[in-house]
Amino acid sequence: MCRLFGLSAAPRRVRAAFWLLEAPDSLSEQSRREPDGTGLGTFTADGVPLVEKQPLAAYQDEEFAREAKERESTTFVAHIRYASTGAVDLRNTHPFEQRGRLFAHNGVIGGLPALEAELGDHRDLVLGDTDSERFFALITKHADGNGGDLGAAITAAARWVADSLPVFAINLVLTTPGELWALRYPDTHDLFVLERAPGGPHSGRHLEQASTAGRVRVRSGALAEHPAVVVASERMDEDPGWSPLRPGELLHVDDRLTTTRRLVLDEPPRHPLTLGQLGGAAASQAGR
Repeated sequence: MCRLFGLSAAPRRVRAAFWLLEAPDSLSEQSRREPDGTGLGTFTADGVPLVEKQPLAAYQDEEFAREAKERESTTFVAHIRYASTGAVDLRNTHPFEQRGRLFAHNGVIGGLPALEAELGDHRDLVLGDTDSERFFALITKHADGNGGDLGAAITAAARWVADSLPVFAINLVLTTPGELWALRYPDTHDLFVLERAPGGPHSGRHLEQASTAGRVRVRSGALAEHPAVVVASERMDEDPGWSPLRPGELLHVDDRLTTTRRLVLDEPPRHPLTLGQLGGAAASQAGR
């Protein structure tokens, strides 16, 4: 399945190095498929989004994902894509940018014609073929209509999708220059949160985390001295502080690193999709 990673050190800008296709042989233990895309989203000191991503079709150079990318930002979002909706193409590779915000998603949403109808004029924000980008546009539509309240926008968009469309999963990470949001829904895939003290559980240690299944590795010497909040599809180290988001739980990390967690969806989807119903998309969602 796709892998999500988010990090906030707000209000501090910190340097972090990312490898998005590390240890290329390790994935054979988890999956027989190669990734279909990798991407990293950060923000400049002026708050301008910087998105670096590439589809990884067999004919393309995978060095993009294997080489370290060292970037400085307050928030980070990384994604490894296993295609479910949309071709292996740059425009379908996460993260996506809208209105100066960055977004990555793991899951499958059906009924895309109905979703597009719900978007109205916001359909113009969508450049590719994915359900993910269309769902992001629905969040943006609600944020545009409510004065920019992203928590309310994510909640409204997710509730509409859960009530109106076939849903397998809509796990997401959304970042701004100072804030991070994450949603797990329903219970199909895990999403974990770590509120990391400076230096980690043993104090004085830099951040060094690695994903066995998704092949994301991140390192930050600055986080030996500063706190951070991390969101990931799996526990990425032995820190005992990792905790799962509950199904339907929305996490918000503000620009002072204060976290709030609240249940915004307390019922399963009205039209749940099973793995067997996904057809060709099933391989992208299998596995933990």
